[in-house]
Amino acid sequence: MSHITYGSGPHRAVLLHGWFGDAQCFKPMLQGIDPDRFACAIPDFRGYGSAKGSTGPFNMATVAADAIAVCDSLGWAQFSVVGHSMGGKAALRTATLAPDRVQRICAITPVWAGKAPLDADTLEFFRSAAEHLDARQAIINTSTGGRLPSYWSKSVATFSMTTCSARAFAGYFESWALDDFDREAAALTTETLVVTGGHDLGIPEQFVRETWLKRLSNARLTVLPESGHYPMDECPLILAGTVSAFLDPS
Repeated sequence: MSHITYGSGPHRAVLLHGWFGDAQCFKPMLQGIDPDRFACAIPDFRGYGSAKGSTGPFNMATVAADAIAVCDSLGWAQFSVVGHSMGGKAALRTATLAPDRVQRICAITPVWAGKAPLDADTLEFFRSAAEHLDARQAIINTSTGGRLPSYWSKSVATFSMTTCSARAFAGYFESWALDDFDREAAALTTETLVVTGGHDLGIPEQFVRETWLKRLSNARLTVLPESGHYPMDECPLILAGTVSAFLDPS
C-alpha cells in the first residue's frame, strides 16, 4: 500500500482518506501537526493516487488490512487511526481487525459501520457519480451546506476523477454505503473521538449521535461549527488542533 510519512514523534497514527480524495487530502491539516510529537502514515487506497493502477479489491476490509500492513512495515506495534468520511468506516474496520493494536480512533465527518440510510433514488444518484462530474460536484456542494464557492466544489470533483479510477470509485461506494459490521464495531471499547461539521448535510450531528455515540461505549463528539464535510480544507488548523489534543492529551 503506497503511503506518505510525516513526522517522527512517539504518537503514531495512520490516516485514511475519504471517497473524493487521496493521501494528499490531509496536507492542509499537517501544517498544524507537530512532527516531533506525531508520526503519521497516510496511504493511498487501492485505485487512488499512487495506487491508481491497482486491481483492488476496493472495499473497507481491504483498506483496513492494507492500513495494518503499512503499520507492520513501519514496525508499529500500536497506533491510532484517523479516518475521514468513508475513511472513518475503514478506521472502525481496522480497529475490529486489530483491537489490541489500535489505541485511539479519530473519525472526521465519518460514515458509520452499518448500512448508510440512503433511499433507492439517492443510491442510484451516488452510483452515477462514478461516471459523472456534475453528480460529484452536487454531492460535495450539499455536504458542505451549499455555502462554498462552486469553483472549489468543482475542483474537488474534478480532482477526484483524476486521482481515482471510476471502477475503484464505484466499488468503494458499494462498500462504504452497504457493508454492515455494526455489531463488530459496537463491541469496540477503543477511545474514540468523532468530529462533525456544523454545515455537513451529508453526515449531520444527529446521525452521528444515533450511530457512533449510541453504539460505541467509549466515544465522544466534537462539532466544528464553521465547517462542513471537509474540515481538512475548510478549517485545517482548527482540525489539526482538535486531532492533536485527542491523540496526545498530555
